[in-house]
Amino acid sequence: MDRAALALDGNAGRVEILNGITLDVHRGETLGLVGPSGSGKSSALMLMGGLERATGGTVQVLGHDLGEMDEDSLARLRRDHIGVVFQSFHLIPTMTALENVATPLELAGHRDAFDRAAAELDAVGLAARAAHYPSQLSGGEQQRVALARAAAPRPDLVLADEPTGNLDSATGATIIDLLFDLRRRHGSTLVLVTHAPDLAARCDRVVELHDGRLAKGAEAAE
Repeated sequence: MDRAALALDGNAGRVEILNGITLDVHRGETLGLVGPSGSGKSSALMLMGGLERATGGTVQVLGHDLGEMDEDSLARLRRDHIGVVFQSFHLIPTMTALENVATPLELAGHRDAFDRAAAELDAVGLAARAAHYPSQLSGGEQQRVALARAAAPRPDLVLADEPTGNLDSATGATIIDLLFDLRRRHGSTLVLVTHAPDLAARCDRVVELHDGRLAKGAEAAE
């Protein structure tokens, strides 16, 4: 991101969430994004994924200037090149685990959607649970399905926003292991938002946000 900024207008007036961030993330790098609650970590991730629009500066992802793209183009970029994992699992309750992973691939025109989905569920240890619905899965299992869904398009970029936030510590550690395995298998760039220093320390580089700004010395990649 190059001097990106994000502000939102609400009942209390215009509120700056991020201000003047300059951050380069190298292809294949793992980056931990940390900071106190409300510091703008999730907002930065939303900008990288084209889920929020910058109100100033530019955001370039995988060679694309996101500010120049319409919503359809952004959706295609996310579908084909970006995997997103949230704290909440965002699974479709009326679909099985296999269908939750395969459906985005089908919509993208992949003829091997179900074979690829089955392989990704197997990779996260859920081959035997593929026919189960989200309500029949534990929280950790649902997050594994979400990881499989993010991995299935073989993304160039994986964005993970507090992926262990709704899980106990043991389950969360397993999810992080699987997340790093995902990016290793596909050679993806990973940006991990977390409040846990020990999780961030597993990344190649850690960047800290405070009050919508990068901590001193964190403006560019090493």
